[in-house]
Amino acid sequence: MEHDTTVLLVDDHSVMREGLRSLLEAQGGFHVIGEARTGREAVEKVKTLAPDVVVMDVRMPELNGFDAARQAIGAKPGLKVIALSGLNDDASAVGMLKAGAVGYVTKDCAFDELVIAIRTAISNKVYFSPEVIARAAAHTESDNSKSAFSELSPREREVLQLISEGKATKNIAIELNVSVKTAETHRRNIMEKLGIDSVAELTKYAIREGLTGV
Repeated sequence: MEHDTTVLLVDDHSVMREGLRSLLEAQGGFHVIGEARTGREAVEKVKTLAPDVVVMDVRMPELNGFDAARQAIGAKPGLKVIALSGLNDDASAVGMLKAGAVGYVTKDCAFDELVIAIRTAISNKVYFSPEVIARAAAHTESDNSKSAFSELSPREREVLQLISEGKATKNIAIELNVSVKTAETHRRNIMEKLGIDSVAELTKYAIREGLTGV
């Protein structure tokens, strides 16, 4: 007898998580084994709970969906990540695809589409909402612009997100378990790579790139 597909729900809004849990478990064939509010919490729960599928928002505090997906898949190879996002834009879809997600549906889609995406994912296929897949493909082919993903390392993107969320260097060092000097070096390198010399501009850049939950 096949076991139910285990699912981890990741969204910073509890109402969204609760609604998804009720809908999925009423559907049958799914077992929601956990929830997470931030990308960083999601990565830790993937390590401890080992779900089959993670349904993940793109914009979240502490660690965005792009880097959370990448880290979660690194922690559990074979994990299926599906983005459930309020963002219906090229950059978010492309970013999640590059991070290893195998599905991307928007929050205004019918619930049935999310179920289709999950079932497609566990069949080792990719499901992206029809309204974003064509534009995402075109964006991938034509995107020659500099982005956070081409310019910054994964660690630098984490630091940038925390800076944009108002965290002081000391707090960033504690959260990432590095020295204050290392955190300061990351911050300096980020500014140099991006040609940005103020926290305000860094914050604007992070929001523009979809790296922050603010």
